[in-house]
Order: sequence, then C-alpha cells, then structure tokens
Amino acid sequence: MQPPIAGTAAGVPFTALPPADDGGAAPLIVTWHMLDAPRSDAAFAAALPMDGLPAWRVHLGMPMCGARMVDGSMAAGLELLREDVLMSALYPFVRQAAEEFPAALASIRAQLPVDDGPIGVLGGSLGGAVALRVLADTETPVFAGAVVNAAIRIRSVVDLFPGDYPYDAESGKAADSLDFVAKADSIAGRAPLLVVSGELDHPALRTDAFSLVDALGERSELLSIPGLAHPLADEPGIEPAPQLPSAREVDAGLTAWFRRHLTNPG
Repeated sequence: MQPPIAGTAAGVPFTALPPADDGGAAPLIVTWHMLDAPRSDAAFAAALPMDGLPAWRVHLGMPMCGARMVDGSMAAGLELLREDVLMSALYPFVRQAAEEFPAALASIRAQLPVDDGPIGVLGGSLGGAVALRVLADTETPVFAGAVVNAAIRIRSVVDLFPGDYPYDAESGKAADSLDFVAKADSIAGRAPLLVVSGELDHPALRTDAFSLVDALGERSELLSIPGLAHPLADEPGIEPAPQLPSAREVDAGLTAWFRRHLTNPG
C-alpha cells in the first residue's frame, strides 16, 4: 500500500490515496469531511480510506478545518458557530467548499494521474451537503455518490444547536438552498446515491436520511450501521488515527458501493 500524498489544489488542501493498482490513469473519487471527528482531510482519509479500490481517493479539506484552521486551532471556527450557526458557519462553509471545487478538481487532474471521466463524490456530515450540492446544483459528471450521517436538510443541523434560530428572508433562502430532499429529483437524475446512516446518529438527521432515500427511489440505497453515532473517529479528530470498528463497517460499505459502480458505470 502506498503512503498518502498531501498537497494543495487551487488553494484547497488534500490528502490523496493512490489506487490499488498502478496501471496508469485511474478514476477519481473526491470526498469532503465532517466538522465532527474526523474533521480534517487527513483524518477522514484514515477513517474511510476505501483501500483496494482501483481509483484515486482525494480527500479535500473543508474551510476553517485541518490545514486551514486559524492559528492551528478550531477556536475561530467555533466562534463563527457561536456568532451565527447558519449564516456565519454552516452555509458559508458549504458554499465555499462547493464554489472552490471546480478549480480544485482541475488542479487535481493536473497533478495526479486520474482519468478525465466522471468522478465519484462522498461527504460526511456537513461535507455530505457539499457532495449533495455538487450532485444537485452543478453539471460535474458523476458516476456515483455517497453520504455518511449527512447534513441533508441544513435546518435539521441548525436545530441541533441551542435556542430557536431567528430565520429571516435571507437565512430562510440559504436554508432552503441546502434542503436536498426538496432537490431529490435533480439528484436522482445525476447519479446513484448511497445514503449511510448510523443507527445512533441524531434522530432528525436519521429521519432526513430515510426521507432522501424515499424521495430518490430506485436510484438510491440506504445502509444503516448498528452502533454508529454521528462521529466516525475519536476526538480530537484532526490527525489521522486508527480506524474505529464502526468506521470500518462504513468503509466496507462505501468500498463495495463504489467498486460496483466503477465496474458498472451508470
């Protein structure tokens, strides 16, 4: 097994894992990590390496996380969550990650021997909203997608924080733009989607996972993981760590999913 490759793509830090075989240009799977543990591209790569796939797995860093933490800590990001959980943190994080992706993808293709065909996309928690936005709101060719304990409806994530959020016209519009059950028709027309949900995840997020699968119909599958809460790694979740048993089960399901669609695209 080759070691991870750390790099930067159009300003976005990444951790890349080479394909199982070394036979030239290979397909590409791009991921976005959680704000919970694992909360960096390197830590997410360790939690969900999807070893054995004949594809590059390139794990991108989310804004204000990992190599993009201010002064090497999460303090600045936590302050944004306290300031305005939706409009200072969750929404701009997803928007920035999605907006910087096309340039990052072009840079990845220039740096690594990946083919020019459709890609796979994967996101965990808030990173799941980025993957879903790529599916729902862009024309990037995708052969298959997957999300894990995902932020499928951002209002459900906002509700996890204390107090009643004071929605206004602007924040309501932002929240609606990150409601991917409402965008299920667009997602279903793009690529098959695996929705992974921990049985111990936040109840509202688990409900949203079932709702998305129901709305997508035959183009989706639900993988329910017994004993899995929301995080996929132990705290602090910034540096790579040994894979937890629950993450190993998620990893196996993701590996099988992407292997199937690499073999049978479309």
